[in-house]
Amino acid sequence: MSGRQVTPVPETLLARTAFASLGGIVEIAAVNATGTWRLADVSVGGFLAARSGEVARLLDGIRAVGRFGAPAMAIADELGYLREHPVTSASLLLWSGAVTGVPQPLERLEEPEVVRRMCRMGADLQATCFLEALTAAAITARVEPGEGAERIAGLLRTACDLADATGRSSAETVFRMWRVARMPATLRPGSHAPEWGKAGYRAYDEQLERLLAPGV
Repeated sequence: MSGRQVTPVPETLLARTAFASLGGIVEIAAVNATGTWRLADVSVGGFLAARSGEVARLLDGIRAVGRFGAPAMAIADELGYLREHPVTSASLLLWSGAVTGVPQPLERLEEPEVVRRMCRMGADLQATCFLEALTAAAITARVEPGEGAERIAGLLRTACDLADATGRSSAETVFRMWRVARMPATLRPGSHAPEWGKAGYRAYDEQLERLLAPGV
């Protein structure tokens, strides 16, 4: 890196990024589970109770992938996404990257068809962010790609199933979106990423392709 000093990313920041995208996935999943896409019908607590096994596996997997300690794992509870709370149209707009724009009047954001579109886009975006967060955490923790990629692939499959049980959000699709949307910026010659980080991304890409998109 031409002598450039690279500051390690703090463990707590890596964990916060992973838990934030997981929070988006949970909110979107709770809305999708209603089948009505009416925010008044959403119960995050009820959804989490019904899918507690998957959520527990996701938390255990995140801890293992990032080799996170107790302070980093406590951020999951601090953020508050994994307990009962209201889901608003504003949060769905955030999770979906505001691709729909802000309609006028604002109440249109709560129309079921608009909510459904935000959930579809948000599931794609947050699953892609989740994959990036997991990969970055594993590389920073120097988890060997053969081991880490197996865990990450499993976590991504679980997260995609959680977000949309119809199978619309597949792990293969998310992997392919991540590779073209995230990796070029990290791997370009002028990137601030250290060489060991770039090598890590390339190694994880190869392993994840083998596990998630072997026909690509």
